[in-house]
Amino acid sequence: MTTPGEKTAVDWLVSAAPDPDACRRAWEHDPLGVALLPAGRLWDVLNLPGELGQATLDVLDPLVGRPGPVLADFGASRLGFFVPPGTASHWVGTGVRGAGRGAWIVVPYPGRATGGVRWTVLPDGKGTLTDPVLLELAMHEAAARVVVGEAWNP
Repeated sequence: MTTPGEKTAVDWLVSAAPDPDACRRAWEHDPLGVALLPAGRLWDVLNLPGELGQATLDVLDPLVGRPGPVLADFGASRLGFFVPPGTASHWVGTGVRGAGRGAWIVVPYPGRATGGVRWTVLPDGKGTLTDPVLLELAMHEAAARVVVGEAWNP
């Protein structure tokens, strides 16, 4: 069942596809329930290691109320934050992988966990993305929390 919020998320996501109808068909007919969408057009994605990514999301939530979309793999070994286009080409950070122009992202249908990836934060359908400056600040705070947590739990 699709809620109105999911419908707008679908519309926003497929608008990045070279062929939006083909993207919709892929979600409907692909047994994995995923589609490949190009980065660098409406968004870039910064992929953070799982523990740092989750801690970063925990810091971001109270700051912004709702960050932009975030994808996670099922093992939660990486979280992908959707940021404005061009961010990945300028990002410098140990352990952070950027997907920008020329890269493709495996994207599940909003609200479904399929094909090895799931939405941690669904797209809102309005194009809300995570501000890279706030993401960087949240990452620094999160890294400090992770290090302190490791020091207390050897």
